[in-house]
Amino acid sequence: MTLLDRRSALIAAAGLAALPGLAAAQTTTADEVIELWPGPPPGDTRARIVRKIDDQSKDPAKPDRWVTGIARPVLVVRRPARPNGGAMLVVPGGGYGFLSYDNEGTSQAAWLNERGITAFILLYRLPGEGWAQRQDVPLQDAQRAMRLIRARAVNFAVDKGRIGVLGFSAGGHLAGSLATRHGERVYAPVDAADRESARPDVAGLIYPVVSLDAPFTHGGSRDMLLGEGASADMRRARSVEMRVDADTSPIFLVHASDDGLVPPANSIALFQAMEVARRPVALHIFEDGGHGFGTRLPRTMQASAWPGLFMTFAAKQGLLAQ
Repeated sequence: MTLLDRRSALIAAAGLAALPGLAAAQTTTADEVIELWPGPPPGDTRARIVRKIDDQSKDPAKPDRWVTGIARPVLVVRRPARPNGGAMLVVPGGGYGFLSYDNEGTSQAAWLNERGITAFILLYRLPGEGWAQRQDVPLQDAQRAMRLIRARAVNFAVDKGRIGVLGFSAGGHLAGSLATRHGERVYAPVDAADRESARPDVAGLIYPVVSLDAPFTHGGSRDMLLGEGASADMRRARSVEMRVDADTSPIFLVHASDDGLVPPANSIALFQAMEVARRPVALHIFEDGGHGFGTRLPRTMQASAWPGLFMTFAAKQGLLAQ
């Protein structure tokens, strides 16, 4: 089965088994988990949302879990042995229909921790699971997550001025939305943490969905976020390349030319918009890698080089201590 078939099957909710609680979506029960909202999240309709998981891996030692049923969004904190003060909000993808928790979450946290960076894996709400104003739900969680990290920076041993975001596929769209729409009010403030900035100091977008309006858009992600038949105005307002301005975060983009799910034209469009706005940007398009490669590519594939390239870019933007 191809990756596209498998993702489509999950979005169709085929073969999912219910899980009893949050611990099933974690690698260890010792994980530090932070709830985003002190009460019901914005847009709560009291819909019944049940945590579910589908492990794609046949090796219990190397799980590849896809998570749905996010009633209470959280941050899973992964602390490095020797923190350097840098932090990264890690945003898994999954077409806004599920979260690729291991390939685009825990595995990313591992290499970030090796470099001294504290990782915060975002288990954000999925817009089609019964929320009001579904189109704003993921960004609500992403903004709130950045503000909480800054509000509790001392407890996390994090420098408030060195916090980035790293997103994959539809998670790349969400990370790009945070980089361009961090100041947009998409929820009413709930406590003192909401006085903090939601702006990431750097954004890494890996094989991202970018445009929700252009011919090359990934239609599945668009429809899962906005609902089918969304207006042209709504599609354009949530197309990352159309929201770039003078306060957009520095952006690092990666794509593979053989990506059969989300065309590289997405990254190219955002790169061009950043160039026009004279914002810091880097774009790497590799010959091979496909889609959904995370960090698990063999070194013989060109796209496996992206983590080192991203760290070089992030260091220039001040993420790493000098």
